[in-house]
Amino acid sequence: MTISVDGVVMRRLILIIFFLLSLGLRSQEVSMLQFEDEELSINTGDVQKSTSSQDVFVKKLAGLNNRQLSKFFSKSGSIEKLIKKADEYYDKMWYAEAAGVYDLVLEKSDAPHTFELLSKAGDSHYYSGNLEKSYKWYHELYETFNEDISEEKFFKYAHTLKGTGKYRRAAKLTKLFRQKNGKPLKELSESHFTFDEPALVEIKNLAINSPYSDFSPMFHNDSEVVFSSAHDSSFLTTRKYRWNNQPYLDLYVARADGDGEDLTSPKKFSKKINTKYHEASVAFSPDQKTIYFTRNNYGKKLKRGKNGINHLKIYQSKLVDGEWTSAVEVSFNSENFSTGHPSVSPDGKKLYFVSDRPGGFGLTDVYAVDILENGAFSEPKNLGRTINTDKKEMFPYITENTLYFSSDREMGVGGLDIYKADYINDSFSVGVNVGEPINSSRDDFSYIIDENNQKGYFASNRKGGKGDDDIYSFKNIINLNVISGSAEDDATGEKLADAIVTLFNKDNVKIAESKTLLDGTFVFENLKPESNYTVKTTKKGYFEGTTSISTKNNITVGITQSLKQLNEIVEEEGVLKIETETIYFDFDRFNIKKQASEELDKLVEVMTQYPNMVIKIESHTDAIGSKAYNKYLSDKRAKSTRDYIISQGIDASRIQSAIGYGEEQLLNGCSDGTRCAITKHRQNRRSEFIIVEM
Repeated sequence: MTISVDGVVMRRLILIIFFLLSLGLRSQEVSMLQFEDEELSINTGDVQKSTSSQDVFVKKLAGLNNRQLSKFFSKSGSIEKLIKKADEYYDKMWYAEAAGVYDLVLEKSDAPHTFELLSKAGDSHYYSGNLEKSYKWYHELYETFNEDISEEKFFKYAHTLKGTGKYRRAAKLTKLFRQKNGKPLKELSESHFTFDEPALVEIKNLAINSPYSDFSPMFHNDSEVVFSSAHDSSFLTTRKYRWNNQPYLDLYVARADGDGEDLTSPKKFSKKINTKYHEASVAFSPDQKTIYFTRNNYGKKLKRGKNGINHLKIYQSKLVDGEWTSAVEVSFNSENFSTGHPSVSPDGKKLYFVSDRPGGFGLTDVYAVDILENGAFSEPKNLGRTINTDKKEMFPYITENTLYFSSDREMGVGGLDIYKADYINDSFSVGVNVGEPINSSRDDFSYIIDENNQKGYFASNRKGGKGDDDIYSFKNIINLNVISGSAEDDATGEKLADAIVTLFNKDNVKIAESKTLLDGTFVFENLKPESNYTVKTTKKGYFEGTTSISTKNNITVGITQSLKQLNEIVEEEGVLKIETETIYFDFDRFNIKKQASEELDKLVEVMTQYPNMVIKIESHTDAIGSKAYNKYLSDKRAKSTRDYIISQGIDASRIQSAIGYGEEQLLNGCSDGTRCAITKHRQNRRSEFIIVEM
């Protein structure tokens, strides 16, 4: 994918970068995809010879046992020399080699675990795609140097947390980090981070995937798909870039099977378009006679901008007499920033792309240009804040009414996530995360879909793949997981209209709400299969009804919510009371038992439905024991009852008093000196709730 690199490194002539896919080939880089071209070094032969000797050095060192390593590290200056070697690899962006050497230093020597050492070790694994090892070093960095962590470094750490399944910690630390840095937490709950309705999707890893990076599929003709791959199909070993020791990217074309669920027979797309450098991310005009694709800035030789960087450009080629013409670049490219990831609208009138050009909102933004009748292009237009954030947006794919794209914005599922935004009234709505299973804890990107048949392809470096990035096919299935139910009066069976029905998931997070119809019915659609939910129904004058229910495999499940009426307000000798089942306490105890809490929950519900109600609590005991002690015990019972009600969300001001009367107000004749059965004494151990205001 892409990375950001210090300007000092970029200016080193011997480290000329020849491919900056600012638009994200792989998954763990931060802003651009950069590659080094050894051919452009001052002395190619010396560099290649040096590279070979360095590989041997690293491999030999990694092969030493603990005793041999201990002997090696005991030599004066050996640790410093090894760190210097790792730093050289790091500066050249040879992250795989750098990671291995940093690991040796951190795990096998007694070198101090400094901020710089931990940071570079974490970065090296992050950029080369090893999230588990990257998490190890970032986590130690965060725990040891919490106050010194930059926003960029924390962002990477949060990605490794999600990438290794630690979602709750990622969310918790993100909130803490934003608070510490004075950033508003409300941004974390804005619609940029909303998720689409749960979908039923069949996903399949394709036969054409290699051990290397395969991504950016694009529909071609009726039954073909063009894609990018680092697969080495040559008889002889081709040149490799040192970022991750993979061959350079070429465009391939494969045939889709009848159902479009797999791709077979891949072959190089075109000798006129593929070069010894990288080609990736293609788009075709509606008539399939024009291709747009991403390539590093390349004429007869690589070209560099004023900052010494070889940027990306979009090129186009025409199909003439069955052959693709030599590619030419589009007019909105630049020598000084990158442009790539093209996507053509279905009517062929607009071209969407990604760029890190000045004036954007984040690291890379999505733009659009008009394709004019004479083949020229309008000035690029940024798609705005509903699509772009301060992070990376990339890999756009436009359909008739929807834009799909990938982003590594905060609070996603993990890494790059796929989002969609509907095109309504000449503008795009806020991007919505398409959710699992399309998105995973790793990077998910280059999503394309045939909306008529609800199937398509995307790329991901999720666990379980064949290589680095793999291409997956997907097929959306009509979601028939439904909870259908009705609300009725528990006593009469009468159907209850206008009751509020709320649906909660297994984590007790509210996901939907509706009102019952005139016949008391309600429906929740598009649910996950074989998942646990809770349905809560409320209506004024009734107790809340709560039922746990599980969906099955793509069928409707039914439920009936029977609500009990709130007939608990009674009048006794001119005094209004809330009638509950007797709340009993154990002998000589004042703690709230389970049975008591269930009754008090009903009281809380009554007070919730009558928000102006104010009560006072009176607690009583039996006559066993001394009057003074019983007075003390009943007062403790009254106040524990009050505390429980407050703990359930009732404001303390709505409880005027909580007083214990001991044995002063017995319900029967079981006073001191009178013999009574234990059940008679128990009747006097009670609490009463008197309404002061309504």
